[in-house]
Amino acid sequence: MEHKIIFAGQVGSGKTTAIAAVSDIDIVNTDAKASDQATILKQNTTVAMDYGIIKLADGSRVHLYGTPGQERFRFMWDILTRGGLGLIILIDNSRPDPVQDLAFYLKAFESFIRDNAVAVGITRMDVKSTPTLEAHQNVLDAMGIQAPLMEVDARSASDVKILLQCLLQMLQFSA
Repeated sequence: MEHKIIFAGQVGSGKTTAIAAVSDIDIVNTDAKASDQATILKQNTTVAMDYGIIKLADGSRVHLYGTPGQERFRFMWDILTRGGLGLIILIDNSRPDPVQDLAFYLKAFESFIRDNAVAVGITRMDVKSTPTLEAHQNVLDAMGIQAPLMEVDARSASDVKILLQCLLQMLQFSA
């Protein structure tokens, strides 16, 4: 069996890092030298997608696709979500308004979320602990979205796997 999970979030939220942390293959990425405001955050940024695979014990595979974070590559978001079963949104808590960032991505992927499961990981809470998980949960509640929400270190395979397991669990219950 083949499954497709999409990772979304702003530049620097940890999408590439998270996929690399759990992938059973060397990830394929389309990093290019940042040429706009992204240069403030990092030298290179994803311009098309990241791709990795997790091989499950039952022989099935989960294909992991990371979207570019810059809104100018938004056309890729629609392309990458086609055929997807679930969405993981990563939010960098050290940004100026991570709660607004979460609301933006929930709205941007609203039609996909309506028909599929979503889970939210808040990254870089070790750098900036506010807003709290409760503030992010309030956004989900206000938008009527039920989704697992947790603090995640995108570098930690165990953290990313827990988030993926929560998403896959939601998919099993909705089937």
